[in-house]
Amino acid sequence: MKKINLRDIKEEKWSSPKGTFAGASKEISVALGRVPASTDLMKRHPFDVEILRLKPGQTPYPYHSHAAQWEFYHVLSGRGLVRHKGGKTRIKPGDAFIFPPDQPHGLHNDGREDLVICVVADNPIGESCHYPDSKKWLVRSPQRRLLRSEALDYYDGEE
Repeated sequence: MKKINLRDIKEEKWSSPKGTFAGASKEISVALGRVPASTDLMKRHPFDVEILRLKPGQTPYPYHSHAAQWEFYHVLSGRGLVRHKGGKTRIKPGDAFIFPPDQPHGLHNDGREDLVICVVADNPIGESCHYPDSKKWLVRSPQRRLLRSEALDYYDGEE
């Protein structure tokens, strides 16, 4: 058995070039030995777990859907909004929700304190994503590429 503690995992922060998208996370699965690029499920793990932290005003990623991946969210602290194809829904501590493949979604912290969410995603090989606002696709086979017709930067059309 491999065991880790959240306090021992380095928090990774990110921000888009113009600062429209930003956040931080602790990759629990990676700390437990997950090798994200591996096709061996013993190294890749069948699911991915992270603790996502958004400061007030932050949106972590562009609005998107996954072709094959499921994502489960459990709000640990803070408040925010989830954008989905039906509109927007407020979230608070204790709320849990799930997005199956082909369901676009996005998060935003519109509260006054950090929004902290446990995210669990299955790990399908050959996953792709669609970004409805910018009309582009993320294709992960064999390399990670963003496409409309030619390879694009991740934030192209988002900011």
